[in-house]
Amino acid sequence: MRFAIVIGRFNDLVVGKLLEGCQDCLKRHGVDTNPQGNQVDYFWVPGSFEIPVVARQAALSRRYDAVICLGAVIRGQTPHFDFVAGEVSKGIAAAAFQTGVPVIFGVVTTDTMQQALERAGIKSNLGWNYGMSAIEMGTLMRQVKGLSVNSYGELAASSIQMLAGETNES
Repeated sequence: MRFAIVIGRFNDLVVGKLLEGCQDCLKRHGVDTNPQGNQVDYFWVPGSFEIPVVARQAALSRRYDAVICLGAVIRGQTPHFDFVAGEVSKGIAAAAFQTGVPVIFGVVTTDTMQQALERAGIKSNLGWNYGMSAIEMGTLMRQVKGLSVNSYGELAASSIQMLAGETNES
């Protein structure tokens, strides 16, 4: 499987932690996350607002099983947060709908920096969840299209069953 990860640099303290969590998940499921490898391509953009256009272009390339979008939008004293968070959400959803490629919404939207940090590693790391969503959706889309599912998909399926409390001992 191949993945594109589109990363907004703004709020890099939070986003860097999300990226680490995402990479950890992908690695633990057998994906080579090395930037010089051939399974993950990284695209850095200035901020979350710029993520959707690059995510859409990556999805349109048809080189990826899923596109993971990582960013952080933190509320300030102006309505800027509402505009950015809403448009990023709509843009990422549109990229998936328009291309048929899973585009994972991994943009943390919070009221405070503390809340963002809690979601990126202090209490848990949502980056892991975003990586898992990409594996699961990429695998599912391969199955829907009748393509073979490789060991990543089998590993993802077993992880998903474990998370759901299912076993093969029925």
